[in-house]
Amino acid sequence: MRDLNNLPDLQLALVQTTLVWQDADANRGRFAALLEQARGADLIILPEMFTTGFSMESTKLAEPEEGASYAWLREQAARLDAVITGTVIIEAADGSHRNRLLWARPDGQVLHYDKRHLFRMAGEHKHYTPGAQQAVFEINGWRVRTLICYDLRFPVWSRDPHGTDLLLYTANWPAARRDAWNRLLPARAIENLCYVAAVNRVGEDGKGYLYSGDSQVLDFKGDGLLMAGDEDGVFRCTLRSRDLAGFRERFPAYHDGDEFELQL
Repeated sequence: MRDLNNLPDLQLALVQTTLVWQDADANRGRFAALLEQARGADLIILPEMFTTGFSMESTKLAEPEEGASYAWLREQAARLDAVITGTVIIEAADGSHRNRLLWARPDGQVLHYDKRHLFRMAGEHKHYTPGAQQAVFEINGWRVRTLICYDLRFPVWSRDPHGTDLLLYTANWPAARRDAWNRLLPARAIENLCYVAAVNRVGEDGKGYLYSGDSQVLDFKGDGLLMAGDEDGVFRCTLRSRDLAGFRERFPAYHDGDEFELQL
């Protein structure tokens, strides 16, 4: 494992709010106002499909790879001097539709991760193409691995071969399955010996599904550092690199992890 002791602490801002159904302009306007409350954070996290809600109307709603939401995220990242991330419905260069996480940096670079596990119970696998690669992004020396909603249920995809410091999940996770959300997130933190940050939405979507929020930040032992409950707003949390480094030194379970290979 790397020496984390000299990394700066990482300031997170989790934006948990309602979404306007299938109205990207309205959602971007809403988030622009909320982002003022996140000023000063290093990393600002928005929910899955933050411009539309969790919609299967990919043909109607898909944006080009460098469309309006891509440009908006670049602008907001530069304005706030922070990385901003969330997922958007994208039509890729090959014509496929992707549930794509955009990682917008303040220097103007935008990286991405395409959701691997598509939620078949809602028909997501019929309207979107799955991603084929894990993604690890760096911010202030921290290694952040991004995942999206249903990915949480798959421990092999979440398992860490990368020296990850923070696992980040962005989601539209319904209230009907909130117990699974709240049980799986601590498991991912414990088994990967890393911090976990997870952002969900609240409110009701255009299909009548309710969302209970439960956005949270957990430490490497699965203990809660921040619990947003069902409140609408921006929630702040600080991750301390020395705490993570110290725990890994005292409890180096990663030395005994099983070797494995992903087959896509």
